[in-house]
Amino acid sequence: MLKRFFFTGLILAMTAALAGCAVISIPFFPTTQTMEERVIEGTGKNKILIIDVSGFISEKKRSATFHDGTSLIEDIREMLLLAGDDDRVKGLILRINSPGGTMTGSDIMHHELTRFKAKRNIPVIACLMAVGTSGAYYIANAAETIIAHPTTITGSISVIAMRFNVRGLLDIVGIKEETIKSGNLKDIWSPFRPSTEEERAIMQTLINRYHMRFIDIVQAGRKSLSRQDIEKAADGRIYTADQALEMRLVDRIGYLDDAIDMIKHRLGLDEARIIMYGRPGSFKNSIYAGVPATTPRTINLFNIESADLLAPSGLHFMYVWTP
Repeated sequence: MLKRFFFTGLILAMTAALAGCAVISIPFFPTTQTMEERVIEGTGKNKILIIDVSGFISEKKRSATFHDGTSLIEDIREMLLLAGDDDRVKGLILRINSPGGTMTGSDIMHHELTRFKAKRNIPVIACLMAVGTSGAYYIANAAETIIAHPTTITGSISVIAMRFNVRGLLDIVGIKEETIKSGNLKDIWSPFRPSTEEERAIMQTLINRYHMRFIDIVQAGRKSLSRQDIEKAADGRIYTADQALEMRLVDRIGYLDDAIDMIKHRLGLDEARIIMYGRPGSFKNSIYAGVPATTPRTINLFNIESADLLAPSGLHFMYVWTP
């Protein structure tokens, strides 16, 4: 099919050129198109925007057919820029269904949402779906209110860094690794040898500092909680929705409809259009509709790309729940 399309286009272009016509530009490898607004339900001139934060949170571009894809962070920023310039957008709902992701990706997204809030000063509510843990909960703290579905799993306020130690495997197949370095710690956390006590101590220090930043973010978002309360909750464990409510990690238990009604009530709106942004062709007809993936990807139960999470060739600091 692709070959037929290519050759048909080529023949048309050549025919036009021979006939003396203007050159026809055929986008064999189209670029990513700008997002456009979709009305999901409701009426009226005022709008409530739903932004979908699903899957593994990362700065990495997602693959797309015939052209470079975009990262989740790029998509979210584009949506926030569109909403920032639209005065009819009166409220924002973050529909979150994610186990978290990279530390930097989560932090950038939180930063972008904080900037948006400062610019527009409109209600922002985070609605946690099935999973809203670690980096996803980090992001949720940019919202003024967090709603958890009755079956939500949240928490996992912690940092993790993982690697493969492939030394034993290399010994079995007879492969020897050699490293020349100018500093004793240049290859810290190398997958080709066991780590030393000094290296583990250094890594733990880094992890502890990033953990403190996570706690700072939660404290800024959960003003009703003391530092001691947050530190007690931030031991990496996960919580059910009712446990999180009891610990005041979320504000209430409810559904996406409740988040919409809450914004309407706060703004005194009887009606509003519920909108989402998406690329052309990504039709949505429900507040629960997801943003279609650009191409099929290998995922596990919680949509974590294992290549990103456990890449043997690099070290990644993660705000992610990894069951």
